[in-house]
Amino acid sequence: MSEKVIAIEGGYKLNGTVRISGAKNATVALIPAAVLADEPVDIYGVPEISDVEALATLLRELDCDVKIEGEDIRIDPSHMKEIPLVSEAVNKLRASYYFMGVLLGKYKKVKIRMPGGCYLGPRPIDLHLKGFKALGATIEYVDDCYIIEAEELIGNSIYLDFASVGATINIMFAAVKAKGKTIIENAAKEPEIIDVANLLVKMGAKIRGVGTDTITIEGVEELHGTFHEIIPDRIEAGTFLIIAAAAGEKVIIQNIIPQHLEALISKLKEMGVKMEVVGDSIIVYGSEEPLQNIKVKTQIYPGLATDLQQPLTTLMTQAEGISQVQETIYIERFKHCEQLNKMGAHIEVGEAKSTIFGATPLHGARVMATDLRCGAALVVAGLIAKGKTEITNIYHIDRGYDNIDHKLITLGAHVTRYEIDD
Repeated sequence: MSEKVIAIEGGYKLNGTVRISGAKNATVALIPAAVLADEPVDIYGVPEISDVEALATLLRELDCDVKIEGEDIRIDPSHMKEIPLVSEAVNKLRASYYFMGVLLGKYKKVKIRMPGGCYLGPRPIDLHLKGFKALGATIEYVDDCYIIEAEELIGNSIYLDFASVGATINIMFAAVKAKGKTIIENAAKEPEIIDVANLLVKMGAKIRGVGTDTITIEGVEELHGTFHEIIPDRIEAGTFLIIAAAAGEKVIIQNIIPQHLEALISKLKEMGVKMEVVGDSIIVYGSEEPLQNIKVKTQIYPGLATDLQQPLTTLMTQAEGISQVQETIYIERFKHCEQLNKMGAHIEVGEAKSTIFGATPLHGARVMATDLRCGAALVVAGLIAKGKTEITNIYHIDRGYDNIDHKLITLGAHVTRYEIDD
């Protein structure tokens, strides 16, 4: 058996300009949202990632017409059918759970397999189910499938025990066509939620309070077609800020909303990274000065994103002294540490935390992307390591980063793909 790898020859300084793609975490909710309409929906700025193809497969199973042209996707649900989603495609991405909310909202019934995605420790969907129940749905779990149905969905007040992005969006999906008023309290505030709500409002939904901890939804009977442009991907932007801090001389990162990255920018400045915000771009300047150690704690937005702690850990290996990461979102999100240690890092992992002893020179090795953001951490490591790094399990990287090889090569990195024997 052969396997594809991304190979990086480390030690080359990066220079130039890179443009950030549309937000992956918004895209995977916007695409399911489109089927709540009765007419075609056009979405622009779609990143070229494998999760989009997986979602398109699920849409076609539901008899939606889907056309993808570059960064644009047109979804026509006018001939859509209510069909159980029980194929293998559901297992390929966690975001398939958004079809629970949209199909429940549209048909008052959904049968779907347990969603897949990266394993980052316990990621229960009990808050989603709690929300559906509050709207009047019954839930059964039979043969690895959820069967969720309601004679009628009726608005209600729903308090989320944890400000979950997925639950907030899924409850919005189920509530936009419910009778009466739904109030989501302790709602998540992430920019991707605002983006999804903006699409729903353009489709005719009545939603207020998005971006605060209380969202109010007045149910409507119909939603119509529209068009929408996706916000830039703050996680990809953050990853490239870290890449530029680790290996750049002068790197300009375009199509950024700087306010979405304030927590990361603050931590990079604390480390001694020199950068300048110019409109919707950030310029990162290389420096010969040693990086300073930091302590970070992942938090819900607007705190430091859990998705950025893994690539940031790689940068911490180059900082003088002892750095620490405390993970409050996904407590098992430390599989990248073992891989980085194979490359010469000195990282100790405790319960929901890691301690990074630096600075340590990194060397090339064959390592495995155990999940999407672990893959990003290893890409950062490969760029600064001495020698060649081969990253396996690269399908994880392709799930969330649009054309990462090409973007790195245009900055001067030495990146190739080829197959190796297992």
